[in-house]
Amino acid sequence: MKLKNLRKKIRRLEKRLKEGPKKLAKLKQKLEAAEAGRAMKGKGKSPVQTTGAMKPGTAKKAKRKLNLSPERRAQLSAAMKARWAARRATEANAKSGSSDNQHSPPGMPSQTPENRRDGA
Repeated sequence: MKLKNLRKKIRRLEKRLKEGPKKLAKLKQKLEAAEAGRAMKGKGKSPVQTTGAMKPGTAKKAKRKLNLSPERRAQLSAAMKARWAARRATEANAKSGSSDNQHSPPGMPSQTPENRRDGA
């Protein structure tokens, strides 16, 4: 065998051996994600929620733009802000302890569904 061909074969083999562990790790990661997705399928959660962060190579679905009127957008914004404020208040109450509630602000009244045609 010629020296040039032998060097070329050795170079190709070394390249394959370097790429082998990367490919193997990638396939194992895909297998774990698929198994986690299958395990969560029965619980009603998607595999994206179980893996946490997205992998850099995967593409995200494009978000659908909502066609809302400015009035409805403002209404939803106010409702969400009230919900977040209520959540912050309950978390603050839970952190401060249930024994000393005299300094905590009174609970926010629950939101009543007003003019909710779209169910949001």
